[in-house]
Amino acid sequence: MTKRNKIIYWVATGWLSLGMVSTGIVQLIKMKEEVDMMTRLGYPIYFLTLIGVWKLLGVVAVLIPKFPLLKEWAYAGFFFAMSGAVFSHIAVGDDAKELFGPVLLLVLTAISWYFRPAARNLPTEKSFQLINE
Repeated sequence: MTKRNKIIYWVATGWLSLGMVSTGIVQLIKMKEEVDMMTRLGYPIYFLTLIGVWKLLGVVAVLIPKFPLLKEWAYAGFFFAMSGAVFSHIAVGDDAKELFGPVLLLVLTAISWYFRPAARNLPTEKSFQLINE
């Protein structure tokens, strides 16, 4: 992995982690603005706790070494949560400014996933072949 790619990975992963932790905490403490938004989007309030916990656990999974399958699930969860947020805001007719946060976190998820080091990837069929030779 090149130095450039390492920098891209860690910058994107750092900002992604910061965004997920901060929004996860806001959801867990059920800030009034978050409760109002979830109500406007048509989701039950208990969904805040569920999403908040998943975000915090996802950040832990992405940052700890090893466990590549767990990392894949965490990235997938971030992608589903943020793309769901984008479409939810669009569905209720929210302004474009409401899309900024989820779109940013969606882009950071994709960049972090794409530039992750080989040690954080799932083994490929080729790597299994090398092991068995």
